[in-house]
Amino acid sequence: MADFLLLMSILSIWISVTESIVIMAGAIRFINKQEKKGIQIPESMDDYPTVTVMVPAHNEGVVIVSTVEHILRLNYPEHKVQVIVIADNCTDNTAEHLKELKAKTSYADRDFTILERTGTGGKSGALNDGLELAWGEWICIYDADAAPERNALMFLTQKALENPEKYGAVFGRNKARNRGQNFLSRCINLELVTVQRVHHTGLWELFKLGTIPGTNYIIKAALIREIGGWDPDAITEDTAVSFDILTRGQLIALAPQAEAYQQEPEQLSVYMKQRQRWSKGNYQVVIDNVKHLFDRTSWRIKLHVLYYAASYFWFMIAIIVSDIIFVSNLVYQVIALFNPNVISPFQFSGDVYVYLVIAWALMYYIYVLQINLALSADIGQSNTQNFIVACLSYFTYAQLFLVISVKAFISLIGDKLFRRETKWYKTQRFG
Repeated sequence: MADFLLLMSILSIWISVTESIVIMAGAIRFINKQEKKGIQIPESMDDYPTVTVMVPAHNEGVVIVSTVEHILRLNYPEHKVQVIVIADNCTDNTAEHLKELKAKTSYADRDFTILERTGTGGKSGALNDGLELAWGEWICIYDADAAPERNALMFLTQKALENPEKYGAVFGRNKARNRGQNFLSRCINLELVTVQRVHHTGLWELFKLGTIPGTNYIIKAALIREIGGWDPDAITEDTAVSFDILTRGQLIALAPQAEAYQQEPEQLSVYMKQRQRWSKGNYQVVIDNVKHLFDRTSWRIKLHVLYYAASYFWFMIAIIVSDIIFVSNLVYQVIALFNPNVISPFQFSGDVYVYLVIAWALMYYIYVLQINLALSADIGQSNTQNFIVACLSYFTYAQLFLVISVKAFISLIGDKLFRRETKWYKTQRFG
């Protein structure tokens, strides 16, 4: 049995490594194409669509003014932009700050609506209420801590216009605005850069696959209304609506120049709560969409389901099993130095254990390699400090993901068994 578990772990690790290499190859090809293409700024935006920018905000008094000011200063025709900020069940001074901002003479001519609501449904409920007031052809979403760069919206719509019939949504890249605060924020920054500059670009280049990230994206107003809005029962409404878009034959395109800064957790407790909610939501999305593996939906949806299922179920279990075996044998070997009679519970025939060590070392090498590939594609990020953090993060930050994933899965099972209502956790902001 021990040999079987080990062999399955080794096989899974090799498949994971192969997947990473394929995605990295796609990312490299994408980066090379972008360097040749360069940035294209339009001379006129007369033919660009109207856009409603919505910002859901629950007790966001600390950051909301800065976010809305960034949105109001976007390089986009003012008469084509509607801004709706939804003060969602706020008990702080979010609404008051927004009213003071709106009263400024510099924004007197802007279509700027403050919607104070007391309804249910969390972020999804807030967005659905805002959607009822929206008149834009496209809906743009920014979280309350976002700081979009000046041309972000222009780049999003520019990408949409490349294939307006096929692109149902377009997403950009998000950066950690507080990445240098501590070791945790530096690790989160590496994760963001790697996911967005390797995984997102590789999947888009090779398979035209994309996933809405929750902020800094646009979606066709007609499409989101056809879907029925954002699902208030979904823990991760962005991933859930991504599958809804794909099942309707639309693509979610990547606009790599559309960048926005966001605030990341600086405390471990805040990070754990946020990521456990994300993991739990993604588990639920996989369970809800696994049916597409057996129906007549497109191959992209099936590949998307497999990608999420492999990441959150198969590879995670394989890594946990291999880590337990590796660490247990290491501990028993140390103990055996002092007490030769101690025998490890995991006994393997031949050189099977050696293959695990080789697979583990290769996985670590690929992990560090893809991070540094991503850093090299982001100006100012490829430096000695980030390289050291990348090397250390596998043994610290990456292992924390395993703990979070297990806790999230147990919590989800508990919700199903005891019919508990899932509570939406709002990430704590810092001044």
